[in-house]
Amino acid sequence: MSYQNYLVYRMGAGVLATIGFYSVLYRENKFYRFFEHMYIGLAVGYSIVALWTETLHDLWWHRMLGAHAVPGANGVPGQPATNAHWAWMLLLPIGLLGYTVFNKKYNWLSRIPIGMIIGFNAGQQIQIWFNQYGPQMKDSMRPIFPTTIKSFFVPDTLHMATKQAAEVKNTVYASQAINNFLFVLTLTCVLSYFLFSFDVKSKVLRGMNTLGRWLLMVGFGAIFGSTVAMRFTLVIDRMYFIFIEFLKQGVFHR
Repeated sequence: MSYQNYLVYRMGAGVLATIGFYSVLYRENKFYRFFEHMYIGLAVGYSIVALWTETLHDLWWHRMLGAHAVPGANGVPGQPATNAHWAWMLLLPIGLLGYTVFNKKYNWLSRIPIGMIIGFNAGQQIQIWFNQYGPQMKDSMRPIFPTTIKSFFVPDTLHMATKQAAEVKNTVYASQAINNFLFVLTLTCVLSYFLFSFDVKSKVLRGMNTLGRWLLMVGFGAIFGSTVAMRFTLVIDRMYFIFIEFLKQGVFHR
């Protein structure tokens, strides 16, 4: 069998899998179930291999046994040698305790690694929370008044000197002030919409709540629209694969 025929047969298998997955749009059927189970099996097998090659091999095995120095080549920096740390060996029995969940008699042992993971994560949540939401809170404090009237839009800093580019970066232009005002207004209205702890009687606060609800609907609509567009992108890519790459360039081009 020639290499071209091999490619056509391999693409044919991909076409069958594509049709099988999209057949669920008609109704639940055995054809779809077959490819669904095949995909789950391949995903589980890939996950097991990826768990070793991308996580355990570098983050556990090499740290336990150490690694030799790897010299660099072609301008790529090498890796220095690392010492072995036998204490990493203790992670193996602790991790294996998690699989006792499948044994009715000793499934209580699986709570030990689960409790350790929960404890470590609970201790790191303060730092994780601040690293995730701290920059967002800092970014929400934006200036809404321009600091210069020389230009409405932000000048292009591509061909400027470093000092001039820094001055432009520290200057608030009118276009930036308008964008910042809209951002702060949206943030304030959306946050006021979620103040359910007291009765809102002020007309201003009620108006802000209504505006916040509408802005949330606009945001959710944009997210939903982008999700639908992404689904259509996947469909277009699969249709291009079937009608162009497989039929036109593969089957009828032979």
